[in-house]
Amino acid sequence: MATAKKPTARRMPEPKKCPDCNGTGEITETVRVGARKGRATDDRQTAVCLTCWGSGEAPTD
Repeated sequence: MATAKKPTARRMPEPKKCPDCNGTGEITETVRVGARKGRATDDRQTAVCLTCWGSGEAPTD
């Protein structure tokens, strides 16, 4: 008599990573100073990725 097969657990496919932030949910922005010209500095700051809204998953179309 053959042994019974165990049911295999179905895994959810992993969501695709966001192309803009590489799945981190954050991007870096250049710091700008000055009211009129908005001069760019060498400093950087983190910001929420606007493509995936910080989730890190690629948006579905």
